[in-house]
Amino acid sequence: MTVPTIPRSRRRWRLGAAGGLVVAVVAAFGAATAIGAQAAETLLSQGKPTTASSSENAGAFPAAAATDGNTGTRWASAFSDPQWLQVDLGASSAITRVELNWEAAYASSFTIQTSANGSTWTNATSTLAGQAGVQSVTVTATARYVRMSGTVRATAYGYSLWEFKVFGGTTSTDPTVPPGGSLGSNVIVFDPSMSAASIQSRADTIFRQQESNQFGLERYVLAFQPGTYNGLNIQVGFYTSVLGLGQNPQDVRINGDITVDAGWFNGNATQNFWRSVENLSVYPVSGANRWAVSQAAPFRRMDIHGDLNLAPAGYGWASGGYIADSRISGSEQQYSQQQWFTRNSTIGSSLNAVWNQTFVGVQGAPASSFPNPPYTTIGTAPAIREKPYLFQAGGAYQVFVPNLQTNASGVTWANGNTPGTALPLTQFYVAKPGDSAATINQALAQGLNLLFQPGIYHVNQTINVTRANTVVLGLGYATIIPDGGVTPMQVADVDGVKIAGLLFDAGTTNSANLLVVGPSGSSANHAANPATVQDVFFRIGGSIAGKATNSLLINSNNTIIDHIWAWRADHGNAGTYGWTINTADSGLIVNGQNVIGYGLFVEHYQKYEVVWNGNGGRTYFLQNEQPYDPPNNATWRSGANGYAAYKVADSVTSHEAWAMGSYCYFNVNPQVHSDRGFEVPVTGGVKLHNIFTVSLGGQGVIDHVVNNTGGPAQGTDTVPVTVVNFP
Repeated sequence: MTVPTIPRSRRRWRLGAAGGLVVAVVAAFGAATAIGAQAAETLLSQGKPTTASSSENAGAFPAAAATDGNTGTRWASAFSDPQWLQVDLGASSAITRVELNWEAAYASSFTIQTSANGSTWTNATSTLAGQAGVQSVTVTATARYVRMSGTVRATAYGYSLWEFKVFGGTTSTDPTVPPGGSLGSNVIVFDPSMSAASIQSRADTIFRQQESNQFGLERYVLAFQPGTYNGLNIQVGFYTSVLGLGQNPQDVRINGDITVDAGWFNGNATQNFWRSVENLSVYPVSGANRWAVSQAAPFRRMDIHGDLNLAPAGYGWASGGYIADSRISGSEQQYSQQQWFTRNSTIGSSLNAVWNQTFVGVQGAPASSFPNPPYTTIGTAPAIREKPYLFQAGGAYQVFVPNLQTNASGVTWANGNTPGTALPLTQFYVAKPGDSAATINQALAQGLNLLFQPGIYHVNQTINVTRANTVVLGLGYATIIPDGGVTPMQVADVDGVKIAGLLFDAGTTNSANLLVVGPSGSSANHAANPATVQDVFFRIGGSIAGKATNSLLINSNNTIIDHIWAWRADHGNAGTYGWTINTADSGLIVNGQNVIGYGLFVEHYQKYEVVWNGNGGRTYFLQNEQPYDPPNNATWRSGANGYAAYKVADSVTSHEAWAMGSYCYFNVNPQVHSDRGFEVPVTGGVKLHNIFTVSLGGQGVIDHVVNNTGGPAQGTDTVPVTVVNFP
């Protein structure tokens, strides 16, 4: 990895280890004058191979639990002295600090040791006295292996650590550290001077780890500095984001491919989730780049010189995806994609259609012809702001925030730079895995924006975004998990907040909501500067046995929702999903007025999956699967056959939606019926266009499309039942 040279900035903000605000004022040229300057640290140990001298109860408290980023799991040793825990950082690294989060069974005497080879150890500290709770130890060493060597226990039990964190970094005046803090060791930066072989090798190593790592804890960003790269095929696995660091896509040219295929799943792309690509220009070797994905896999700000193939090799199943602000000189090839949403882009043509191919503000899109072929085309997006993105200018990291557009079509960068504002990283707090919600809230209270490094974040209180125009941007599928049933993030009823690039993973104690935009009763008009929620994903179960009554709650007026996937898991790790395990009522509830949704993917919730209570709402594309697992109709809903996927409240007098599909696949009990896919009040101001229902393989029946209109979706032929306009 080559670290870019970053000019010294005039002002740097960071939160110190004790949680207080640290301000370092740096001259534009020359040495720094710092007040309480500290290291800009990187967490090196999370998710790295960890071993121990022993573990309690035959591995019930394994060594890896101390480096998994989860303060709810721990390593515990046998009840004897001495004992040790060590982590392999994977490469020799500068070590600045070790943080130990002791359980009540701590060490009354221990040392921190380091090693280059894992066999010869050197004491990096003198003998230390442990303490229950978090203990921070300064270390100055360079090593690949770091060990806690306990010699005397404080209790009759063993040694027990919730977390063992090893940090590395350079001083805050080092110009190689991005202003505002490190982006973390899992942001891998390539530059054009590096050999294609070395870039390919690094990318291949990450892909081998992430190809089938559907519910793993690792998160990565592969970032390309401006320039030209030849002969690459970057394969993109789970929780991997590939991005260009130029101002515009043309600044980074890949002569090669950026590929998603489905070999890991026998040619079936329906589980190719949680990966992304952004801000690159690609010249594919064969003339066509393959991007065979399903949900939560955004394709943004891409310039494809050739065709884009959205199907896996062999044309196996694929189900749903999202493109925005991209140009495809050739054909957007749908092939086996059941549903797809493309917004504000330019394409040469579109090839094939299955059930629901939708274009909003897309130059070159086919004419509307739903249901045969099932194209829905809308000329412009009424109001949209493209997603904020990371880039470099003058060698320094910045976050670019595009301007709001109205009645827009095509890409934002066709005639020069995307209109908008660049924010230096000095205006951000760079959150790192292990940061508490209290630390993050303190940064927000100081007026900073948030940039999340890739990783897992447990929060035991709500992250409160209260300042207008705050940017909250996650890198590499940064994942926020609430502990104790808290709502992990809430936004005040203020103008222009941007939430983007985050995965909310419900905790094992039920949360009322996972993200709330605006408090109950929000009434301000934000039409001139709306809040945006973009590439924000919600997961109930699958990884852990999560529970949340609702995922996304929109109370603020005029909010723009631009690509979400709210998913109650239908598969995953053992014990993490099932009708009474990963419980969740709804994926999206909209109370605000004049809210717009582009590219909504909401699936498997147990009651109304989308509930729209506010007037003036508009939805452009919905992909829905009703819950797979109702044991029977009586359990699902007393007195009726299930819940509609999309419910517009009876009190609503104005609402319009286009291109919405709802499937059923009642694989636990194929005899289950759902009364309808969509349920709306019958009034002239509520209009639905190009909607349909499907029974997948005849596993259950949806009796009507909307209200009591449309025949039953049933039978093994898997044929959609369509309604072009309602009423």
